[in-house]
Amino acid sequence: MKVVVYSIQAFEKELLAIANGKMHHLTLIANGLNEETKVYATGKDVVIISAHDILGASMLRTLKNMGVSRILTRTLGTEHIDLIEAGKLEIQVANTPYEDQTPKGIAEQTIRNLNLWGAGKCVGAACCCLKECKVKL
Repeated sequence: MKVVVYSIQAFEKELLAIANGKMHHLTLIANGLNEETKVYATGKDVVIISAHDILGASMLRTLKNMGVSRILTRTLGTEHIDLIEAGKLEIQVANTPYEDQTPKGIAEQTIRNLNLWGAGKCVGAACCCLKECKVKL
């Protein structure tokens, strides 16, 4: 999958690279997702964000028009994402809900979600979509 990761911290880079194992094409951006940096999402399948990246209705529509079909947040919470608008746009949304909330654990959960989506599967407990997924684990 083609993926852009926003708000990436220096310590996260190596952890994501190791967890990824060259499976997915990751573009790592230190800056947050905003009007100036949204261009990096063009042609990507997935946008990965942090709690600092706010995805309101307008940004979600922009991302959808750029080809993004999935949003993954490296957080437990999803209050920074308009889940209702994401649902209307049929953008799948996932988080990192598992017990291991260390940077390594979050990197592994992030890549696990990408792997499941890449295999055409639901991400299970990480699914934050407001409607039933078409494909369940």
